[in-house]
Amino acid sequence: MNWISNYVKPKINSLFSRREMPENLWTKCPECGTMLFHRELAENLNVCTNCDHHMAISPRARFANLFDGGIFTEVKVPEPNPDPLHFRDQKKYPDRMKAAQKSTAEKEAMLVAEGEMGRTPIVAAAQDFAFMAGSMGMYVGNAIVAAAERAVKLKRPLILFSAAGGARMQEGILSLMQMPRTTVAVQMLKEAHLPYIVVLTHPTTGGVTASYAMLGDVQIAEPNALICFAGPRVIEQTIREKLPEGFQRAEYLLDHGMLDRVTHRKHLRDELITITRMLMNQPPAIAGELPPPGKPIETPAA
Repeated sequence: MNWISNYVKPKINSLFSRREMPENLWTKCPECGTMLFHRELAENLNVCTNCDHHMAISPRARFANLFDGGIFTEVKVPEPNPDPLHFRDQKKYPDRMKAAQKSTAEKEAMLVAEGEMGRTPIVAAAQDFAFMAGSMGMYVGNAIVAAAERAVKLKRPLILFSAAGGARMQEGILSLMQMPRTTVAVQMLKEAHLPYIVVLTHPTTGGVTASYAMLGDVQIAEPNALICFAGPRVIEQTIREKLPEGFQRAEYLLDHGMLDRVTHRKHLRDELITITRMLMNQPPAIAGELPPPGKPIETPAA
């Protein structure tokens, strides 16, 4: 009896028990509410297949689509003092950093890489909004300086993908000092006559917008991205007036001359290749290559 109850019955129950479904198989679109299968969403570059809403995408996933064959090399970034002010609110700053590193599997809020895009050598930098809202601290400042120096050394264009809630409050005035630092880094590129292209993604706000995010030779944005210094809610509370529909969104800024292009994520790589090669005075990219001609086949004499 013990053998039946202790072994046979649990075995039968395990065969017919309801299997639990992993929680990360489906993602709900925040815009239209459609449930999207994770593989289908990843293949569509984190863009909703129903309403074309552009969701957040990690720097590594973005680079995997941007670089040829998804192959790139990370550029080393100098690491600053991890807790210069010994800041603490509800949590200690190092504890917040450890939690962000664990959830994103990244060291910090910006990733810098080099490689080829459409056989065009480039340096690219991308912010990760999932890492403490992509906030600009000393590491992000170091990353942009490192990216600019690498681009100047290799004589390559720099493409930057911005996504941030502003400066990092846990680093105080030191985070605000990254605004002039990154401006100087951009100036290094201009003095070297190298293109600096910025792709603004949702959201790009605060001190990031007030510095390197709006200094590009070409300003491109993803559809419906929020791009501003102060958010619309803060402005409405300050002036006590209702703002226009779509205020501070990418399409609104394009109509008012703040942007050059608003490009769907699917077409962004091709557009970046075209613009980069034009600014570098290179011929248009080759869409496809034929194999070299082989030895002609000799026909036997009659």
